[in-house]
Amino acid sequence: MSHHSVSGRCVVWIGRPSAEEHFGLIRAGWRTLVADPGRDSGETQGWSDAVLALVDLRTHAIDALTSLDQILAATPLPWIAMVGTRGRQDPLVAGRLAEAAEIIVGAAGMAALHQALARAIGLAGAPTLPDDERLAVMTGSSPAIQALSRNIHKFAPVELPLLITGETGTGKEMAARALHRLSRRRDKPFAAINCGALPANLVQSELFGHERGSFTGATSRRIGHFESADGGTVFLDEIGDLPLDAQTNLLRFLQEGTLERIGSCQSLHVDVRVLAATHVDLEKAVAQGRFREDLFYRLNVLRLRMPPLRERDGDIELLAQQFLETFRESYGTRARAFSTSARRAMNTFSWPGNVRELMNRVQRAAVVADDALITPEDLELTGDQRNGINDSLGSARISAEREAIMDCLRASAFNVSECARRLRVSRVTVYRLCKKHQLALDQLR
Repeated sequence: MSHHSVSGRCVVWIGRPSAEEHFGLIRAGWRTLVADPGRDSGETQGWSDAVLALVDLRTHAIDALTSLDQILAATPLPWIAMVGTRGRQDPLVAGRLAEAAEIIVGAAGMAALHQALARAIGLAGAPTLPDDERLAVMTGSSPAIQALSRNIHKFAPVELPLLITGETGTGKEMAARALHRLSRRRDKPFAAINCGALPANLVQSELFGHERGSFTGATSRRIGHFESADGGTVFLDEIGDLPLDAQTNLLRFLQEGTLERIGSCQSLHVDVRVLAATHVDLEKAVAQGRFREDLFYRLNVLRLRMPPLRERDGDIELLAQQFLETFRESYGTRARAFSTSARRAMNTFSWPGNVRELMNRVQRAAVVADDALITPEDLELTGDQRNGINDSLGSARISAEREAIMDCLRASAFNVSECARRLRVSRVTVYRLCKKHQLALDQLR
């Protein structure tokens, strides 16, 4: 069995995979190019990224074999075979398989197929990501997501601080978890901390811990997130919201690898990799004196940019179907796929809330849909919703974004829930936008 060094995971499926198989491969991190000998003429354009071919001989076995030599000659790849009852009984098929296929998979289902694909390219034993962590980060074949996937695999084993940037809802925490899972720290703790949600007077205690009696209310010793994650990874989300005094202590930790609990003079050595994320412009925050320049440079050793959904050409339908399949597994809804008009509406919408918004809309649509096909109405993507506030939030500059959120707040009588409904985002996002643009809701009301 030969092993093949690959930077990606792309398989040419010669035959007709079922929807379950196709999306099962997507969930497992495989890009799949389908060539049906019954319909295609052996065209191999776009196959340059493929690392192996899978010949599906469960149906049309002889048809597949007659075009097989032509296809594989044009695409010199190692290949494996997936066979059913008919394939095993046909002597011509059996002989051809024994002669050329590196691995033969019976009708044993997706688990056996995944193992065969991994073995075929020498990935046995390599770390993989759970489905829920792969969805937004790895699913898709767009250039933007392929570049992201390559960078995650490059950066994961490197013991350096890393800054993840991107709009809200693009999957920054998922990327951080993927980096952790693919690193040597995968069996140690992963601590995710939203800096914007920490009470200002407890930030230091939450991060670095405190001793009993170190301040009013400190009735016992507290171990902070950094100390609890020793040996693992700490993910600081919305790092731009960290107060300046906590920024100073974080900088000291990054420089020295030690921390002191509040009320203690003892330095503790803690081994964690620090990942940070932000949806705001940290360079601008540095220029305005809201973020320490030396800390910015310490965190910005490696940089991972999360592409917004509107830049991920071709990924929206795959993600939407994946979210629908996952939701159906838990709730068994009637909806099974998307109508042509629904797919068109999804592809033309600007998605200000990115992947998180897509998932929320798909789940809501799966509940309200009356038929097997989800419609634009089920997704609430009808009329001229691409224009106005959504479009402004999705692509306009900062000044336009501020104006758009103000317009929506006024129209909603400064009711955050109503504003969130109109913008098709969560209430948390509305609060975050208000904080970003320094809109004091109490005063505005």
